[in-house]
Amino acid sequence: MSGLIGKKIGMTSIFDENGKNIPCTVIEAGPCIVTQVRTEEVDGYSALQLGFDDKTEKSATKAEIGHAKKAGTSVKSKVAEFQGFEGDYKLGDAITVEHFVEGEYVDVAGTSKGKGFQGVVKRHGFAGVGQATHGQHNRLRAPGSIGAASYPARVFKGMKMAGRMGGERVYVENLRVYKVVAEKNLIVVKGCVPGHNNSYVIIQK
Repeated sequence: MSGLIGKKIGMTSIFDENGKNIPCTVIEAGPCIVTQVRTEEVDGYSALQLGFDDKTEKSATKAEIGHAKKAGTSVKSKVAEFQGFEGDYKLGDAITVEHFVEGEYVDVAGTSKGKGFQGVVKRHGFAGVGQATHGQHNRLRAPGSIGAASYPARVFKGMKMAGRMGGERVYVENLRVYKVVAEKNLIVVKGCVPGHNNSYVIIQK
């Protein structure tokens, strides 16, 4: 699917034509520069590699600097490949937020906020004991028994337990595009998008 690399700006809300308050996310999408063109003859598939958000050469590797010079652009902080673009794009071409149209639906992928080591109530939605009865003196948020009987006498993989939460790749589908602000490279989509503010996201049509 074709798309762009973007940066999550934050959340807001807008009123639709029926007066309903719609929670929305504002994303800075592009302009993205074509840093590499994949072809069937050379790579075995067709795709465009896009780069977004400049970074200094001081913080880049020599490989990244050489790769950017081939495209005649500066070194990019975020690079991703997209398939499904229509048209003939060349190295150094810019693809802007006008690639999206108001009213269409997009998918957004990003890295969710890291929440550190969490217990089972927050991580998996366990209810806890609720009432401090039946001798539950200090175990209100405990997971309870996790073991099996004498057979198989082990804890199965994937058991819902406490552990690291967040910081994972999250893919949200079918978010409606409410506004495209071309002069500021902004796109406003309905609903929430994974990640903290100023984190990179992938937007696909």
